[in-house]
Amino acid sequence: MGFPASAPSLSDVSRALAVFAHPDDVDFGSAGTVASWIDQGIDVSYLLITRGDAGGYDDTPRERMREIREQEQRAAAAAVGVQQVDFLDGYADGTLTPTLDLRRDITAAIRRFRPDRVLTSSPLRRWERLAGPSHPDHLAVGEATTCAIYPDARNRFAFPELLERGLEPWVVREVWYAGGPAPDHVVDITGMYPRKLAAMRAHATQTAHMDLETWLRDVLTTVAENAGLPAGRLAEAFTVLRTE
Repeated sequence: MGFPASAPSLSDVSRALAVFAHPDDVDFGSAGTVASWIDQGIDVSYLLITRGDAGGYDDTPRERMREIREQEQRAAAAAVGVQQVDFLDGYADGTLTPTLDLRRDITAAIRRFRPDRVLTSSPLRRWERLAGPSHPDHLAVGEATTCAIYPDARNRFAFPELLERGLEPWVVREVWYAGGPAPDHVVDITGMYPRKLAAMRAHATQTAHMDLETWLRDVLTTVAENAGLPAGRLAEAFTVLRTE
């Protein structure tokens, strides 16, 4: 089973939280859209579950890779206008599952930031693209975040220790899934392309080996063409669901 058709996106969002497994996940699929939200005056924050210690294309020591990739993500966030970037501790790249601990930690972030909208990876696998969107860490974070949105974040009896920390229940009104099957909510990011490209270039450990601009234009052009946008436009695509 795939996603249902997307709901119309909310027009009165003031805060959005992006929850992803690794540094660069938000930028590959969503940086142009995030930049557009910033320009609309939406306060966007990032929550990264790992520091991407299993990434890279050389023999950089893993502890050093964690430090580098955190720095890269902060630079990428700045390129699109995001100021708050948080990382969880205790989770290793390549090992994620939707545990109760992960649900609790994402729930805590939701209750702390109190977003109207959450952007995360799809919990549904794309069988035609086993690489990339269907990375097990991406699926796990999508599932854990979905569980955190409902029922955990809004249920005062879930994780009562969060109430002791002053984190009151919060209802997320909308979720945007990136990387899932048949995304049908398309965002024209043509004007945001330079910022998306800058964000992706900031992830040098992941993109320096690529002809990044050619690859990125091809991907975004294909999304735009498939959505019927005029020639020359660039786009990102999502599934948008109401969660109230």
